[in-house]
Amino acid sequence: MATGILSVGLHLTGHAVLSGILLALASALWLALAAAFASHLVRDPARWESEADTPPALAAVAATTVLGTRFSLFGWQTLAEALLALAVLVWPVLLVEAVRHWEPRMPGGVFLCCVATEGLAVQAATLASADGASWLGHTGMVLFWGGLVLYVLALFHFDLRQLATGAGDQWIAGGALAISALAASELVTTGLWNDDDTGALRSASVLLLTLDVAWYVVLVVAEVWWPRPRYDIRRWSTAFPMGMTAAAALSVGTAADAPWLRGPGQVLLWIAVAVWLAVLVGALRSLGPLGPHGPLGSLRSLRSLRSLRSRAPR
Repeated sequence: MATGILSVGLHLTGHAVLSGILLALASALWLALAAAFASHLVRDPARWESEADTPPALAAVAATTVLGTRFSLFGWQTLAEALLALAVLVWPVLLVEAVRHWEPRMPGGVFLCCVATEGLAVQAATLASADGASWLGHTGMVLFWGGLVLYVLALFHFDLRQLATGAGDQWIAGGALAISALAASELVTTGLWNDDDTGALRSASVLLLTLDVAWYVVLVVAEVWWPRPRYDIRRWSTAFPMGMTAAAALSVGTAADAPWLRGPGQVLLWIAVAVWLAVLVGALRSLGPLGPHGPLGSLRSLRSLRSLRSRAPR
């Protein structure tokens, strides 16, 4: 998700080479994760079902729509349509399972129900503009408003203490609004609506972007006030909302006829790239010999576990 949206943002700012490199990387990662997802379904259905019950499973849908949107912008409409069809097939199953297992005081992953739904809206609107398929645009409109409803419902389940204790996925609270703003701006560009509807979508895109930026500021302040410098895999859920905020600012600037947003959008994009690189370095270090997931780190963890067992009362 993070890699794909940065590819989109770099495409919007004219950095074709960097965008292409990240697109290739995002495609490779998507294929690897899709293979693992399918393998769990075939070899260990019980594990697959337990993973599908959680909101983070919806990241599969969101990642597919982000990648499909980037392919559509690249001009590969057939591939983008295939990815949209795949995402649509998986989305209702994972959405129902995730919502059924909502609990009070959940981490930021609860907002992925909105992110996945708005991702479908973004890709449907992008394809509607490229193919002239009005039914896709109207479907995207329904998904857009549905995603906002899911955001409000998820907000009631979000644990605000995650601002101080979250490991990175608390940023999805803002990122969900960013992808909603992006969906509204993409729907504007389809040209399918009358003046009133177009005006409402433009206003919605600006309002959603404003709320997203407010979340962005709050989350940055929380990171400074309660620093969490250690790497966690959920930090990828920080890079994605940052990149999505940048892409939303660039897209809303075009749809709402506010070219001044391009400058802030570019600044936010390079901040997101820097965070993405930092998270990548952390991930590589965690897989190194001394990292917690490397061979020596695993051996150290095993020795610690044995030590604890030996000290346990019998």
